[in-house]
Amino acid sequence: MKSNIALIGFMGTGKTVVGMALAKRLRRPLVEVDLVIERIAGSPIPDIFLYDGEIYFRELEIEAIKMVSGGEKQVIACGGGAVLNTINIDRLRETSVIINLATSPEIILKRTAAEGSRPLLNVENQAERIKLLMKFRKPYYERAADFTINTSNLNIDAVTDKIIGRLKKYEGFNL
Repeated sequence: MKSNIALIGFMGTGKTVVGMALAKRLRRPLVEVDLVIERIAGSPIPDIFLYDGEIYFRELEIEAIKMVSGGEKQVIACGGGAVLNTINIDRLRETSVIINLATSPEIILKRTAAEGSRPLLNVENQAERIKLLMKFRKPYYERAADFTINTSNLNIDAVTDKIIGRLKKYEGFNL
């Protein structure tokens, strides 16, 4: 029986904000993998990328997901690239229903442009970078997910309602 809900998807699709709403509605803790990584490293993610590189970050991500995937009845907000390593997905799949949050590149650009804290988007042409990364990652998200929710034209409550509705029908999940 699976009792965790793992949210995956590209940056800016709403994993954290939807995760917070879902955790509140279901009275479960929210575990943000990126925050676990920062605790392990003792540094913010942009610094990890800057000083240690993406490969080291991905190693920390594997460690963080190993730590959190063993918990029960929690909402796990994964980083956008967590799906790139099958070890992460295999671990999450053991205890979690994996939900892919998806949206358009244009909406991702709007949602992430003002932040300035996305290391993979520290490039001149962010729109092109988003499209390239999304094209590369899309098959990974699709293979990993038990189901996908498109967040493009939905507010947080509507996304949360859709997820809960799908989970109620999901066999093998303990809501």
